[in-house]
Amino acid sequence: MAVKVQIPAPLRSLTGGQAEVELDAADVGGLIEGDADGNLRSYVRLFVNDEDVRFLKDKATPLKTGDTVAIVPAIAGGASV
Repeated sequence: MAVKVQIPAPLRSLTGGQAEVELDAADVGGLIEGDADGNLRSYVRLFVNDEDVRFLKDKATPLKTGDTVAIVPAIAGGASV
């Protein structure tokens, strides 16, 4: 099943500069590798068709042809006013 994966700018060096790649996977877990415990890192959010996988089935969230998965690294910082 081909799904589109949107790659954030900080990770594009891993995809040869591509902002989007197409991959085959039956679920989110098939697209990614977690940490040594097999979990997703807390500072990376994954969205399937604009829905946060944490509120779906996490890594077991099923994918179908045409779905879009967005990888969104958490960003902190800023200045107080």
